[in-house]
Amino acid sequence: MIKTAADLIADAQTKINCVNVKQAKELYQASDNAVILDVREADTAEKSKLKDSVNISRGLIEMKVPNLCSDPDTLILTHCGGGGRASLAAATLKEMGYNNVHAVTATYEDIKKEFG
Repeated sequence: MIKTAADLIADAQTKINCVNVKQAKELYQASDNAVILDVREADTAEKSKLKDSVNISRGLIEMKVPNLCSDPDTLILTHCGGGGRASLAAATLKEMGYNNVHAVTATYEDIKKEFG
């Protein structure tokens, strides 16, 4: 049986920490070294991004995040346009050994309202 994107996202969400926008903001404000990781495609992020985020497209996570973040305990908040890619990216980061990863499972518009 072939799994759909929805199947893969649902499976990933059972293995990671999913947070809403309010929870994400609280985690971010309580951390000294948090990273907000925008996993949307670069052309989308160029049009509108959060002021404190770093854009690394989901397909480049494995290659680029270790250069950005070498501490496995750093708080990493992943976000995208609706939570799906953020969840898949968070699962990948967890598999890579990052211990404090949270996927923001909200729409980009809601995240932008909270984080600016």
